[in-house]
Amino acid sequence: MLGVDKTVVEAVDLDMETGILVASVRPTASMRNRCGSCRKRCPRYDAGEGRRRWRSLDAGSVQVQLEAAAPRVRCGVHGVTVAAVPWARHQSGHTLFFDDQVAWLATQTSKTAITVLMRIAWRTVGAIITRVWADTEKQFDQFADLTRIGIDEISYKRGHKYLTCVVDHDSGRLIWAAPGQDKATLATFFDALGPERSAMITHVSADGAAWIATVVKERAPNAVRCADPFHVVKWATEALDEVRRAAWNDARKAARHNEAGRGRGRPPTGAPARPDSARAMGIKNCRYALWKNPENLTEKQQAKLACIVQTDPRLARAYYLKEGLRVIFKLPLDEATEALDKWVSWARRCRIPSFVKLQRSIVKHRTAILASIEHGLSNGRVESMNTKIRLMTRIAFGFKAPDA
Repeated sequence: MLGVDKTVVEAVDLDMETGILVASVRPTASMRNRCGSCRKRCPRYDAGEGRRRWRSLDAGSVQVQLEAAAPRVRCGVHGVTVAAVPWARHQSGHTLFFDDQVAWLATQTSKTAITVLMRIAWRTVGAIITRVWADTEKQFDQFADLTRIGIDEISYKRGHKYLTCVVDHDSGRLIWAAPGQDKATLATFFDALGPERSAMITHVSADGAAWIATVVKERAPNAVRCADPFHVVKWATEALDEVRRAAWNDARKAARHNEAGRGRGRPPTGAPARPDSARAMGIKNCRYALWKNPENLTEKQQAKLACIVQTDPRLARAYYLKEGLRVIFKLPLDEATEALDKWVSWARRCRIPSFVKLQRSIVKHRTAILASIEHGLSNGRVESMNTKIRLMTRIAFGFKAPDA
C-alpha cells in the first residue's frame, strides 16, 4: 500500500488530531549509512536532528506520511550530509511515488489542477518537476542518434523575449530550448552537443535567419542546410501584401482626386461612372483571396480574385509570382531547379520593387531552397512544437522566467 522498496515498516498509526496516517519506517541493512548524493556507503557521523516525515500518496481522502530517523554520514566527496533513504530523493520532502505522480500530472493538466488534487503549493509542483527531470535526464541521452534537426525561434513574452528551439526531425521531440535569439544562444546547443556529435548532423532546416546559418556552418560543417518552404512562401506573401496595400491606397487616392463627392443614398439616374471607386471596391477585402491557395478559395473569393485580374494587372502579376514560387516546392528536384531559375528571371524583370527585392533573397538562399526540395525537409515539426510551447506558455500564465 505504501509503495516502498528496501524498507521495513515498523508501525502504522492514525493521528486523530490531524487525520494523517503515519507509517514509521526504516531502511533495510543494505541501504543504511549511505551518502544522500552519491549513494555510497559511508561511516555514520551522528543521529542528525531527529526523526522527520515524507509526504506519500494519499489513501483515498486520508493523507499518508512516512516517518523515519534522519542520521548523518560523513562522505569523502560530499562531506557531512543526511543519509540516503530508499523511498525518497535526497533533500526531498516527498516519496518517489508522490514525485512521479505529480510529474505525470504536470504533463496532462495545469498546475492549478495539480495543487487542488494533490493538496500542495504551486512552488512545490515546480520543485518536484525539477527533481524528477534531473533524474530522468541522467537516464536518457536526449542527443542520441541525432542526425536531422530543425531550428526556429518563438516569442514567449512581450518585449521581444524569444526562445530558440531545436527539434529532432526523426522523432519529433523537442531536444533543446533556451532563452535568446542570437548566435551565442545557438552556440550553447552545439557546446552541449559536442564536436563529435555536431559532425554527425547531416541536415538542418531553418528559416533564412543569418545568425542560424552562420552558427550551423561553423559548428556543423557536414550538415546540409535546408530552407523551410513555409518561410520562403511567406516572404512572397509579404511581398504580395505590400503590393496589395499600395494598390488599395492608390485606388482610394485616385477616387478622392478624380471623382466628385457623392451624397448618401443611391446615385441618381444618369450619374457619371466612377471607375476609380469601382477599382477600389474591387481591391477592398481581397487579402485572403490573395493569400489562400487557389484550391481552398470560396466562391466569393474566386470572384474577388477574378475581378482583381481584370482591373489591376500589377496586383495580378504579383499574385501569379507568389503562386509560381509556391508551386515550385511541389515539383521534383530537376524540374524545380529549372522552374526556380525561370521564376528568378521573371521576378527580376517584373518591375515590382518588392518582388525584385525578394528574388535577391531567393538567389542568396537558392542552395538551401533546392536542398529542402531534394530532401523533403521543412520546419513543420518545429512549428508544431511551437504551437505546444504556446499552449504551455498560456497554461503557465503568471510565471516570469521561461525555466519555470
